[in-house]
Amino acid sequence: MTTQTSLRIVLVTCAALGLITLVLGVWAFVAPMSFFEVLAPFEPYNRHFLHDAGVLQIGVGVAMLLAAARRSPVEVALGGFIAFEALHVVSHVIDRDLGGRPAFDITALTVLTLAGVTALVVSRRK
Repeated sequence: MTTQTSLRIVLVTCAALGLITLVLGVWAFVAPMSFFEVLAPFEPYNRHFLHDAGVLQIGVGVAMLLAAARRSPVEVALGGFIAFEALHVVSHVIDRDLGGRPAFDITALTVLTLAGVTALVVSRRK
C-alpha cells in the first residue's frame, strides 16, 4: 500500500467518524429525550447533561472533519473547541432554569468561546 493510499484511508476514516459523531451530537443536543430513549437509556434522564454531551460530540465531530480537510493542527483544535464551547453557551442558556449558576456559567463559557475565536483569528493572520 502506498503512502498516498494510506493517507486517503486515514482522511476518509476521519471524515466518516467525524460525520457520525457530529450527527449523534446534533441528535443529543436537539432531541435529548429521543437520544436518551433510543440510544442512551442511562437513568436518571438529565436534559442538561445530554445537551452538554451532544455539544461535546459536535465539537469532536467538527475537529475530525477539519482534520479530514487537512487543516492545520491549530485550526483543528480551535475549530473543535469553538464549536463545542459556543454551543455549550447555548446549552446553558436553554437550560438556565434547571440549576447551576446561569449568570456565572454563561459569562464564563462566553469568555472561553471568545478566547478561542480570538486565537483562531490571530492564527489565521500569519
